[in-house]
Amino acid sequence: MAPANPTNFPLTEQAYRALRKAIVQCEFAPDERLRVEEISTRYGFSSSPVREALARLAEQGFVRSIENRGFRVAPITIEGIADLTQVRLLIETEALRQAIDKGDDQWEERIVAAAHSLRLAEQRLEEGPVALDETWSARHRAFHLAIYSACNSPLMLILIVQVSVNSERFRRYSARYRKVTRHKNEEHKLLTDAVLSRDKRTAVALLRKHIMGTERSVTESVNVMRANADKKTA
Repeated sequence: MAPANPTNFPLTEQAYRALRKAIVQCEFAPDERLRVEEISTRYGFSSSPVREALARLAEQGFVRSIENRGFRVAPITIEGIADLTQVRLLIETEALRQAIDKGDDQWEERIVAAAHSLRLAEQRLEEGPVALDETWSARHRAFHLAIYSACNSPLMLILIVQVSVNSERFRRYSARYRKVTRHKNEEHKLLTDAVLSRDKRTAVALLRKHIMGTERSVTESVNVMRANADKKTA
């Protein structure tokens, strides 16, 4: 089946997708004011679908709605990434446990294919943060969804998709300030081997370490941002 053409979606959905992508990719700075008129001009939508899209993004935590003062991009904070990490640890480790218990041959095939695709993307990358590469980001998300895909809770899988998009925004932000490169290919290989071996204890421990690594990177980036801001105001 061919993928849906975004131009066939209702205007509100088109505006929502365009704005969410821009926010996730950090085209708008944290806490930046989002003026409806400017966004309408930038993306070619009328004000009504833009306002509806912003309200939807506010419900999902990407945008803050300020009473009588419009909208702002949600800030990037240490408290925010800590909260997101806590939610990810709760639902993703449980989804992984269930997937390892329930997974069949087709599940293993999906993991192998996704891991191979991700590894190829990493091998082709030039110097620079992997999180800022579009192909890598898409394949990274597909890999994680593949290892959870045998989970028997559809609602849990929906929640994982939602938090993974939010996590990508934090990950992209931290990549702009990161000084130490994470060896993600090694992390994913170890996780793949543990999952396919049905070693639940090791797989969950590796996943926790992987998720918490993102929290550590974002926290370090926020501290760098704060230090730079202090230097400018000194």
